[in-house]
Amino acid sequence: MCMFYTPNEEAKFWLTPKIALADNLGLKPAELKTALLQIHRHENEIKAAWKRHFG
Repeated sequence: MCMFYTPNEEAKFWLTPKIALADNLGLKPAELKTALLQIHRHENEIKAAWKRHFG
């Protein structure tokens, strides 16, 4: 799972089996689009960091 935060909102995204929105607590559609683009751009880095942290 990948999480995006702003001072007052957050969104959670599943990384597997495919990247998908899991929960949105206040992010606007444009912010969600930006978050999804960043996750797709950095998918391998995010998954590698997750694996290093959680094993």
